[in-house]
Amino acid sequence: MNIGIDMMGGDFAPLEAVLGLQLYFQSDTQGVNIYCIGDETAIRPLLEEYAISSPYLHLVNATDVIGYHEHPTKAFKEKTNSSIVIGFHLLATGKIDAFISAGNTGAMLVGAMFMIKAIDGILRPTVSGILPKINGGDGILLDAGLNADCKPEQLNQFAILGSLYAKHIFNVEKPKVGLINIGEEEGKGNILSQAAYPLLKENSQIDFIGNIEGRDFFGDKADVMVCDGFTGNIVLKMAESFYDIALLKGLEKDEYLNRFHYENYGGSTVLGINKPVIIGHGISSAKAFNNMIVMAEKMIETDLCGKIKESLCK
Repeated sequence: MNIGIDMMGGDFAPLEAVLGLQLYFQSDTQGVNIYCIGDETAIRPLLEEYAISSPYLHLVNATDVIGYHEHPTKAFKEKTNSSIVIGFHLLATGKIDAFISAGNTGAMLVGAMFMIKAIDGILRPTVSGILPKINGGDGILLDAGLNADCKPEQLNQFAILGSLYAKHIFNVEKPKVGLINIGEEEGKGNILSQAAYPLLKENSQIDFIGNIEGRDFFGDKADVMVCDGFTGNIVLKMAESFYDIALLKGLEKDEYLNRFHYENYGGSTVLGINKPVIIGHGISSAKAFNNMIVMAEKMIETDLCGKIKESLCK
């Protein structure tokens, strides 16, 4: 198993990525090769300083970095020696099995869409988000921001992708799928919701429970919550703000509110492409990097991308 990590992506790179590796190698990582992609002159001294050494750790030199404010497509084409471009090249050629980065989100999506490409039959890949449930489980939200405008057929596919993700990564045996709407009754909502509902209802590959409302996000009514990316991103950012509110109110010891901290999940998984790609927050901490690596491990072990391909063949 080979996982590539962009060491130069993130506001605190490469230090937090290195500290994330330190956390990861403290656990049993037998047989998992980590390819650290980035400026070797910046990474190697940090690895030595924090005494990180493993036969499973490999350095891949990348002399350039795609900054946050650069145009994603232009930078991806011009900065061929950047950590993101080299990472996607390694993934596309099979030298690594998964790639994670907290770098330029647009450049990551360009690489995912045009170098790794969507699985045959996928109308539009989607980005997932996680909503902590009050009962201790996790809800899958998608789309979480990749597709601001959607068609009904896309929401129908998102439901399949989310169900497979919930089943194989979060061990939910029979994920319940809900369509985010402004009312529970069939026929409610805007044109997109009204058109998507019958497609979801007739989809034999999912357990569709009907419409869900905002008050259902953190309960146990649905395991997979489907909507367009515009709505999903607002919901996700609102949920992430709960942790900040907890800190302001002195509730940082609250077990449930602590679960809204982004670093617990590491990053967002791009679903519907041929290989595992995980995009982290720009402010990713060591814990977030560690959790992104763990998520990449799970995706490779379960062959989630292969499961998605099989599902589409059905």
